[in-house]
Amino acid sequence: MTTPSILPVLQGRYSPLRFNRDHQLTEVDIETLLEAARWAPSAGNSQPWAFHLRRRGDTGHGELVDHLAPSSRRWAPDASVLVVNLAHHEVDDSGTQYSEFADYDLGQAVAHMTLQAHAMGLACRQFRAFDLDGLHDALHVAPGWRILTMTAIGTADTGDPPTRNRRSIADLRTAGFALPA
Repeated sequence: MTTPSILPVLQGRYSPLRFNRDHQLTEVDIETLLEAARWAPSAGNSQPWAFHLRRRGDTGHGELVDHLAPSSRRWAPDASVLVVNLAHHEVDDSGTQYSEFADYDLGQAVAHMTLQAHAMGLACRQFRAFDLDGLHDALHVAPGWRILTMTAIGTADTGDPPTRNRRSIADLRTAGFALPA
């Protein structure tokens, strides 16, 4: 069986272990990345996502860094920008669900941003190694919104992309199912 051919932007994407500390994203770069996220599909066109971005060196970047776990603090501050990814779960603080697919839809928006970044010669690394509650309070997140993850964006400082192992297509088709014996 031949290996299916996928778009180079998908096959070439990887999450770098380190970022180039000298690289700076422009405002046009940031607008382009947000535009890609804006066009992601969502259930009922609800678009239940928001992004809090801080460029390295700008006001507020240090506040994000302060909430990173030691594991992500070793590499994330060197990225050109840190992005806090939020999902709209409830209508204000009413308990009424805004979108039951908010997490999934946010994931699609982040994926669109990630692929756009790769097409622009940038790299993204998504992560959850940070003080969620502390960051939520520090950013004064609006009622009904939840921080889920962060994304570091910049240029990789790792040389060649690492060798990556991916699960097999057969495993993707069967994992998660209790097959009869």
